[in-house]
Amino acid sequence: MTTFTGAPESRDPWPVQPRALIVTIYGLYARDAARAAGPGDLEGWLSVASLIRLLAGLGVDEPAVRSSISRLKQRGVLEPRRSGGAAGYALSAGGLAILAEGDDRIFGRSRAELADGWVLAVFSVPEPQRRRRHELRSRLTWLGFGTVSAGVWIAPARLATQTAGMLGRSGLSEYVTLFRADYQAFGDLGEQVRRWWDLGRLQQLYQAFLDAAGPVLARWEASPPPAASGAAFADYVRALTAWRRLPYLDPGLPAELLPAGWNGLQADQVFAALRGRLADPARGYVLAVTAGQPGVSR
Repeated sequence: MTTFTGAPESRDPWPVQPRALIVTIYGLYARDAARAAGPGDLEGWLSVASLIRLLAGLGVDEPAVRSSISRLKQRGVLEPRRSGGAAGYALSAGGLAILAEGDDRIFGRSRAELADGWVLAVFSVPEPQRRRRHELRSRLTWLGFGTVSAGVWIAPARLATQTAGMLGRSGLSEYVTLFRADYQAFGDLGEQVRRWWDLGRLQQLYQAFLDAAGPVLARWEASPPPAASGAAFADYVRALTAWRRLPYLDPGLPAELLPAGWNGLQADQVFAALRGRLADPARGYVLAVTAGQPGVSR
């Protein structure tokens, strides 16, 4: 019989929306079922009852869970399915693709090299379609693009494939032309980069993560978690939910172009240390909570 600790005390150094927590849980745990699914199994499925119990350990009540699931369904990320008489939700094909695309950015990101060059997104959206213009800018920002001018945005060239995929899925490709480019002139490239990206704001976001993560990591270093721990689950899901937006806002600029004292490197190390400490006991807790649920990887 698996033993596990229950929900942690109320402490939340990373206040985030329940919807974001649910996406993290699906990304971490439901996709195991998708990878191990056999004929007739539901891919990326979790029961509503399991989600409610898991989110309770994160301080989210049942009405908020159900409301957040409904919004994710409306956005096409989750699809309602039943398994063994239990109501639940599975990741849609689009949801699986989005999470898979994010894995490298979140867990295995590498820094661009100057020799890689750049990708330029040149776009024009008709004035009557201002909503689409806002959506396009928001998505490019989320991918880590900087702004050269109103209709010319830039990112390291290694983001070209991911950008093309995002534009195609979002129905925005008709407004954009992508180019591969090298910087030729004029002015110092480091100074240009500081014009194109708000690196100061990104530094502040990294520092906020470090301020929250430092005490959490110190606590777990002083008292390692058991094999299945609700407290480890809560801290890991919160930490990852807070962390996963930062690798998107940060395009992974070449090291030569970063300002002195760039704290994103330290934040990378702290997140990796938290993951190393908490990932396994968090998974043990999830497996205990979801024991007997159809489709959950053992």
